[in-house]
Amino acid sequence: MKIYVLVTTVFIITLITSCNDFLDQVPDDRLTLDQTFATENTVEQYLANVYSVLPDELSQRFLSNNAGPWTGGSDEAEYVWSFVSSNEMNIGTWNPTTGFVNDKWTNFYRGIRNASYFMQNVYECQDCVPQLELQYHAEARALRAIFYYHLIRLFGPVVLMGDTPIPPDAPVEQIHLPRNTFDECVEYIVSELNEAMLGLPNVPRNDDAYGRITRPYAMAIRSQALLLAASPLFNGNPDYANLVNDDGAHLISQGYDEDKWGAAAESYRQFITEFVPGTFNLYRKSNSQGQFDPYLSTRDVMLDEWNEEIILARPASDIGSRQYEMTPFHSGSSSEARGSGGLGATQAMVDAYFMANGRSIDDPQSGYKTSGFSSFRVPYDFTEREIFNQWVDREPRFYASITFDNTLWLNRNTGDIITRTWFEGNSGRKAGGNDYSPTGYIARKNMGLGAWSSGNRANSMLRLAEIYLDYAEALNESSPGDPEVLEYINLVRNRAGVPEYGSSELEAPVGKDAMREAIRKERRVELAFENVRYFDARRWKIAEEVFDGPTIGLDINAPDINNFYNKVPFETRIFDKRHYLWPIPQDEININTKLVQNTGW
Repeated sequence: MKIYVLVTTVFIITLITSCNDFLDQVPDDRLTLDQTFATENTVEQYLANVYSVLPDELSQRFLSNNAGPWTGGSDEAEYVWSFVSSNEMNIGTWNPTTGFVNDKWTNFYRGIRNASYFMQNVYECQDCVPQLELQYHAEARALRAIFYYHLIRLFGPVVLMGDTPIPPDAPVEQIHLPRNTFDECVEYIVSELNEAMLGLPNVPRNDDAYGRITRPYAMAIRSQALLLAASPLFNGNPDYANLVNDDGAHLISQGYDEDKWGAAAESYRQFITEFVPGTFNLYRKSNSQGQFDPYLSTRDVMLDEWNEEIILARPASDIGSRQYEMTPFHSGSSSEARGSGGLGATQAMVDAYFMANGRSIDDPQSGYKTSGFSSFRVPYDFTEREIFNQWVDREPRFYASITFDNTLWLNRNTGDIITRTWFEGNSGRKAGGNDYSPTGYIARKNMGLGAWSSGNRANSMLRLAEIYLDYAEALNESSPGDPEVLEYINLVRNRAGVPEYGSSELEAPVGKDAMREAIRKERRVELAFENVRYFDARRWKIAEEVFDGPTIGLDINAPDINNFYNKVPFETRIFDKRHYLWPIPQDEININTKLVQNTGW
């Protein structure tokens, strides 16, 4: 299958990146840009440049390709290397002058500006068919709204720039603009996506169009914007009582509105009604005997490109970089199976996975054992091995997502490799030097079965399981007791191979609060390492509880393997109330006197 590749020409890149400030709305060389919109080929190239602002979240080690520090910046994982920006976040040394803060603000506003300019000029194309012009215009409109959505997830209320790019010679009163309220931002995003959906296809029009915005993706982002608006961080949050514009207008509403949950639930219901099962389904895979296999299903949903669950993926992603982080050091092994193991899963993430019987490890009926070893065969091995009991009889998603000590490595092209992550093991700190797991565990989800350097695989940006869990959350808050809440949680659990709530094996959560907790647990596991947890913990206002303080892993420095299994803190992290919203970059505050800074910065 061909992949739609995001390409740009040198002259377009030069023009688009020549203006640093987000208020510089129009590139300087208008004549060259007029020529750009003359042909379908150059129109495609310009639109591809707008698309390039969509983040490739597998590039988090260096924050290249507009990636963000979401995995290492949450309680899911830790990067071993100190230069990684998520480590800067974790120790609380970032501020309004930090580079990645400015980059996020600037990059998304540049994308907004370029999308607006594209919309203004696309109909100048001389050899584009009208239907294609309409679709291109709709794609740019959706992208612009999506970039705003990315901004409000980080900064809260932002400045809505309007549909017409501001000319570079505009008077200062036209350039210095205040922040819109959060509700205004969400209303704008929803309205723009509604308009864009009128011109977007339900599925890519041909193989070259995979990775481009479709109607389902636009509807999904609309739903997620409404879910964000309904969440505790933005729905009647008194922490932001003093976050006001110069005219006294509250930027974040101070009154709780339950109807916002209902609006989100209705948007998700529309998505499911329109696109399931005809366009999307939960991915399910059978083993070689033709039997449904939950382990293969939860592993390969990330590996099987453009499968029936994927709503949108980023083509030609930086998968090789992420696979290097997930492949253990494997001292003495061939280069294709020797990586860094530098993306270590935290003990909190490991503990979040259910047991095989579907119960949390703190449930007295779970059967979880805290000590000792058992002879146990993990789903991807061909034999039993001595495994620490805490990792025995866990659910299939655990084995698809976490690499732990004394297990068979996935890539068997050059022989069978047993990963050892303790201090003197082949992937421990002594052997790896600068490349080892800082926690004793290594993130595994989305790891291919071959060489870590294998690239050009599309990376899922959104899949149906997330839509189901979003819907369950919104419905539980707006209509507790609705049977569809449990139905959609159980669809995800069934595919994962764990007992459904309300079955003979597992009682159902009773009441709105218990169901909310069940939904949050399910999201944490099902969507682990997919850049969701960082945003969930913030919008639920629990990040001060789960991100702050001592963060635990195994004792990777213990020279005695028996002590390796002790749980010890590897870092004391800092997350306080001001960190729920990112600071507006200081350069922007200095330029635009009407921009008020977020609370606490």
